[in-house]
Amino acid sequence: MGKSPLQLAAEALADRLDVLDADYAVGGALAVNYHGVMRATEGVDVLITADDLARFKQQWMGRGYTPVFPGSKAIRDAVHGVKIDFLITGEYPGDGRPKPVSFPHPAAVALRGDRFRVIALERLIELKLACAVTAPHRFRDLDDVVQLIRKNTLPASYTEKLDPYVRPKFDEVWRLAQHIEEDY
Repeated sequence: MGKSPLQLAAEALADRLDVLDADYAVGGALAVNYHGVMRATEGVDVLITADDLARFKQQWMGRGYTPVFPGSKAIRDAVHGVKIDFLITGEYPGDGRPKPVSFPHPAAVALRGDRFRVIALERLIELKLACAVTAPHRFRDLDDVVQLIRKNTLPASYTEKLDPYVRPKFDEVWRLAQHIEEDY
């Protein structure tokens, strides 16, 4: 348990970012897993500042990491065969267009997990909802929020912790999460 290539890639990346004293927080499915909902994924998502990403790439590209394609923010961990996507502070989730919710500075939202830093539940839900509002084809983000609500028994009032931009979507998803799944 906990030693898949994906987890090993996330741990190795975290170690390298820690050596650089870079601020980061793992997001995506690994953060969802940290907050109690197990789901599979094929890549690592990392919230980071543009400056820290530049420092990481300067230090580590060609030393176990390769670009996914020239000029890409995403990289591949060549040792573990895992794609790593970077979510850049100040950019926008979903369609990438300006909106009230942007990717925050990692230091403001990071929790220290057992193996690496992860995005705190409140901000993870907020980012997934902002993504779902402007990229509705990303059903996984909505399902992640439904499952996080259920697993963490979040009350309807949790909406008050979120940016007003995503509150209507949280309210909608919260209602969906109250339906009990039945075996067919």
